[in-house]
Amino acid sequence: MTGTDTYRRTTARGLRIVAALALAAAALSGCSSESKGTPAWTAGGSAGASAAASPAGPSGGSTTPGASPGSAASASASPGSTAAAWKVFTDPAKTVSFELPQEWIAQSVTPGQGTIPGALKIEIKDADGGYLATLQTGLQPTPAAACPDGAAKPYVVVNSVPVDLPHRGGDGTIDPRVVFRVIQGYKYFGSYGITNVVGGADGKSCVLQNLVRGPEGKGDYSFGDLTELRAFATDQKVAPAKAFDTLDQAAKYVNEGSEFANVQRMLMSLKIKN
Repeated sequence: MTGTDTYRRTTARGLRIVAALALAAAALSGCSSESKGTPAWTAGGSAGASAAASPAGPSGGSTTPGASPGSAASASASPGSTAAAWKVFTDPAKTVSFELPQEWIAQSVTPGQGTIPGALKIEIKDADGGYLATLQTGLQPTPAAACPDGAAKPYVVVNSVPVDLPHRGGDGTIDPRVVFRVIQGYKYFGSYGITNVVGGADGKSCVLQNLVRGPEGKGDYSFGDLTELRAFATDQKVAPAKAFDTLDQAAKYVNEGSEFANVQRMLMSLKIKN
C-alpha cells in the first residue's frame, strides 16, 4: 500500500469518526434542548479592508499600500477566517512569503544549530503576543525516531487540504498538505502544520511530523505550531499543542473556531522559492 493510500485511509477514518461524533452531538442536542536587509510587508486583505499604510512591523518590517488578496485555494479552504485585513511577510532575500492577519506579529529569530546556510526561523504570534506558529527552513533531513512495538498511539486526520509546495518524494511521503491531526493519549493532542510525511501505518504512530522534505540540497522545512506531535505524558508540557477531552472538541476547534481558519489560510499561502 502506498503512502498516499495509507494517508487517505487514515483521513477517511478520521472524518468518519468526527462525523459520527458530530451526529451524536446533534442528536443529543435535539433531545435536550544569512541575508541582510529588512523584511518586506505588503498590506492586503479581504473586501472592506483598509489599504492605508500602517506603522513599522515588530521585526523591523514596514507596510506599504496595496492589495494582496488570498489565493482561491486559501479562500475556499478557510471560509471561516475572520481577519478583516491581511498582510504579506517576505524575508529580505525573498526566499519565502506568506499572508497573515494584519494584527498578527511575524518576527525573525536566530535559526537553530545545525541548519544549513541561509536557513530562516520566523515566529508568528497574535496581537496579544500569544504563540501561533513557526516557519523554519534549511532543516537538516532527519528520519523520524524508531517507534517500538506496542508504543504507537491511534491518530486521526481531522482536516487535510492539498498545498502546492516544492518537495521531494520517496518512501513514506505524500504530496504536501496542510493538516490538523490528533493523537490519542491521556487526552487527544492536536497540532496543525504542513507535511508530506506519512504519519504511520494502520492509523497509529509514535510521532506525527509537521515537516516537508525539501528539494535536494535545500533542506527540509516546517510551518506549524510544532514540528512533532506525540502523545504527551501527564508530567510533560503540552503547549503549544492543543489538548482536547474528546474528538468532538477537536472537530469543533477546526470547523467552528476562527483561529484555525485564519491559521489555515496563513499556512496555505506559504510560497517558497526553489
